[in-house]
Amino acid sequence: MPAQIHAQFEITSWDETPFDHETGVARLTEALVGKKYTGDIEGTSTTRWLMAYSPDKTAAFVGLERIKGSVSGKHGSLVVRHVGRFENGSADACLTVISGTNELKSVSGNGDFTANPAGSITLDLVFE
Repeated sequence: MPAQIHAQFEITSWDETPFDHETGVARLTEALVGKKYTGDIEGTSTTRWLMAYSPDKTAAFVGLERIKGSVSGKHGSLVVRHVGRFENGSADACLTVISGTNELKSVSGNGDFTANPAGSITLDLVFE
């Protein structure tokens, strides 16, 4: 049975660099972002996002995040894939757990992420 995990995060660093942009088309950037988690997740993370900003001020993004610390009291790290969209001041993404280490080695699951600008994450995890 999946365990539902709820946590909040604070962005601790954001380093964004454009890598392709022209007038009238989507501007492509990459960002390296640090976060600090509290709640059912206690720890820190690093995320690398690729983003496409449309002329209408919306954006699509994909990313990989490594969360280090503890999840529901189990220690290790998780790699989570993000697929999402930014619009109306909110970034929202669907998440998939890709891999884990130590006590989180056999964890699998999915969830969602919201930042508007406060951040929260919800994951439905299976601890095997």
